[in-house]
Amino acid sequence: MELRSVEELMDLLYACRGERPADGVGGGPGDPHGHALRTAALLRRRRPADKELQVAGLVSPVGRLLWPGSPAARTAAAVGPLLGARVARLVRRQAHPEAWDHDDDLVSLRQAEEEARTDVFDAGVLEDWRTVLELTAARNSRLGAVD
Repeated sequence: MELRSVEELMDLLYACRGERPADGVGGGPGDPHGHALRTAALLRRRRPADKELQVAGLVSPVGRLLWPGSPAARTAAAVGPLLGARVARLVRRQAHPEAWDHDDDLVSLRQAEEEARTDVFDAGVLEDWRTVLELTAARNSRLGAVD
């Protein structure tokens, strides 16, 4: 599946609210929707200018709704055309610990993901991220037009 608009992506992200994590417990730190919001919020605090990194943290749960393949690969394939190669690369490579060693972005993403698993705080709502997603998609489409 290839996402063609921010609206399609938002629909998928909203659909993640009902998903259960691997441990089957929803609503707490393991809730995929809440975890993604907390991860993105932590990245926004630590790296406020890096919208692509923030978005990579936000979109990670959508792969659970897509088939076949690994969730990270599915997410990367779905969001890459919309949000760009860097977001797709970050999402795809975060599932491979051997890739983290020499990539500061992956280390930041992984640290935020780990912290978001244990720290429960009000990370806002998904709608707060619509503008960031739109800006990232618009930037990607301008860059894609140049290629």
